[in-house]
Amino acid sequence: MKKRDKKKHMNIKNYHIRPVETRDRSRIEEIIRSSGNFNDEEIRVALELVDEALGKGEESGYIIKVLEVTGASPPVLGYVCYGPTPLTQGVYDLYWIAVDASAQGKGFGRHLIAYVEEDVRRRGGRMLLIETSSQDSYAGTTRFYEKNGYKEIARVRNFYRIGDDKLILSKDLIKPI
Repeated sequence: MKKRDKKKHMNIKNYHIRPVETRDRSRIEEIIRSSGNFNDEEIRVALELVDEALGKGEESGYIIKVLEVTGASPPVLGYVCYGPTPLTQGVYDLYWIAVDASAQGKGFGRHLIAYVEEDVRRRGGRMLLIETSSQDSYAGTTRFYEKNGYKEIARVRNFYRIGDDKLILSKDLIKPI
């Protein structure tokens, strides 16, 4: 095993995923900004969801978890926001998932999404939906979702702005009967 691979492997073993706490808010903002994909308005919306979850807990409709790595500085390297889709049975939306730019490519995003899928199953969920942009800057994000078993099920042309389609991806979390 190469030295770099060993370090990468060690980081993966020394993490845990926990509920968001008030002290995590500024770090979540840093993580979102570090990705370079989101504009100020999108960042504001992401933080509004964090504030909703911190204020109301799961009654807000948002479940937010952070990925914390033992020995890392800062220790919180990723976060995820998801929740049940209103007026559905067992469908959940993945609203946000982000890993600090300095920690991308080490498997943390994969661990976050696997955590969400297992938690959704535990809650009786059957499907996870994701909406994302078709812009080239999101190509890596779309590949990440596809590598994790998500399929594009719809495309709304020019949704966000002219030339920026909304992609809707889905993954069935239980096997159909």
